[in-house]
Amino acid sequence: MTKTALVLGAGGFIGSHIVKRLKREGMTVTAVDLKRCEFSKSPADRFVLGDLREQSLVRSVIDRRFDEVYQLAADMGGAGYIFTGENDADIMHNSAMINLNVLDACREHGVGRIFYSSSACMYPEHNQLDPDNPNCAEDSAYPANPDSEYGWEKLFSERLFLAYARNYGMTCRVARYHNIFGPEGTWTGGKEKAPAALCRKVAETPNGGTIEVWGDGLQTRSFLHVDECVEGTLRLLRSDFAGPVNIGSTEMISINALAEMIIGISGKNISVRNIAGQQGVRGRNSDNTLIRQRLGWAPSKPLRTGMAETYDWISRMQERADRVATLV
Repeated sequence: MTKTALVLGAGGFIGSHIVKRLKREGMTVTAVDLKRCEFSKSPADRFVLGDLREQSLVRSVIDRRFDEVYQLAADMGGAGYIFTGENDADIMHNSAMINLNVLDACREHGVGRIFYSSSACMYPEHNQLDPDNPNCAEDSAYPANPDSEYGWEKLFSERLFLAYARNYGMTCRVARYHNIFGPEGTWTGGKEKAPAALCRKVAETPNGGTIEVWGDGLQTRSFLHVDECVEGTLRLLRSDFAGPVNIGSTEMISINALAEMIIGISGKNISVRNIAGQQGVRGRNSDNTLIRQRLGWAPSKPLRTGMAETYDWISRMQERADRVATLV
């Protein structure tokens, strides 16, 4: 019998890639989101447009047993959305409502396995003050001190999923994603993350121009290509390890160096100017000790390889947007 999967947040970046992977595996996939995929048609067998904050919608979708459920639906975005403080109430309320509704419906129908996408933003700020030596090992999460309400909500929801697993015998798996990037991700509009934002800036800037980078540019991060994110997600859900576990790259880089990498990929002669702006913690890098121990796997794709692929896609999107603007 063909296995069934439910992907929540399937109109978004990671969710849309998970749907494609599951369909390649031959699964029957139901997808749900507020919006359809922006950059390509979803191959899902059924795509439901709806608001997962509404209990009635969730119950109409989760009305039977699914073999696998991927819960990626959330109110989120890049630093310009998460760290200003202006969206904190919406971020916490919307994501918590979605998770509560989903877990109750899954419990009622005896869903097989449930994956929850947490974030490295839940790690304590005090462990990420040194850009050269951040501590993001899974056991460093407590005492808790995320630097944003987004991080606090993710921490709460991790505990929520694991509590349902303990109390109701559900099979829940929790991963902490570290800065996922790649083609078909948000690249403009204010919710894009650093790799996409920098690719867009470079793509739209003429030779000899200048791009702006928020902060002093010395803040560090690691970035994981979406294909490896999907691979790690499926491996975790189908394993006997509940998590939480990091799914991220250990190839740490400063934001200034990332900008220079993208400029090099573009072949342009562009300079970087640092300006005041939201930048989050000073340093963050995935610790992959636990995922290697428990899953026998860890991401390995070089950052430059993934960034070249991503820049090429965003550059083409920018050219298309410019053509449309010219016609208008």
